[in-house]
Amino acid sequence: MKKIVFIASGGGHLNELLQLSPLFSKYDSTIITEKTKTTAYLKERYPKVKYLLYGTKDHLFKYLFIFSANIIISFIDFIKIRPDVIITTGTHTAVPMCYIAHLFKKKVIYIETFANVYHPTEAGKMVYKIADKFIIQWPELKKYYPESEYWGGLF
Repeated sequence: MKKIVFIASGGGHLNELLQLSPLFSKYDSTIITEKTKTTAYLKERYPKVKYLLYGTKDHLFKYLFIFSANIIISFIDFIKIRPDVIITTGTHTAVPMCYIAHLFKKKVIYIETFANVYHPTEAGKMVYKIADKFIIQWPELKKYYPESEYWGGLF
């Protein structure tokens, strides 16, 4: 059975990722997101959940340490899980895992967020060049991601 990591930061990105929950039981799936009060329920609902540290760019100095720690945690999680595929709806939380997967020649599927209609996200721009499949939810983004696939909204 394929091992898949579904990873996203909290909030809307995680909400979009959870729209894929029918796939969770079809594969050996692990969900990875930031640990906050609003994501604590995931452990009760899904069998395999891992957490990264929560950080915001509003406090840049602190964020640099948190992001660095999350790179290390992502690497450890990747080695422990040994996924075949990474599926993400972004954002900064997911970028290190995508690059680690690419380094180990595993598949990366990136779904650009529904929230951005006219402009690409920073995470999307970083992962676009290494993603095996890059999916957009708005046709307007095709000009930024010419090799992407437009699938419409996840909702």
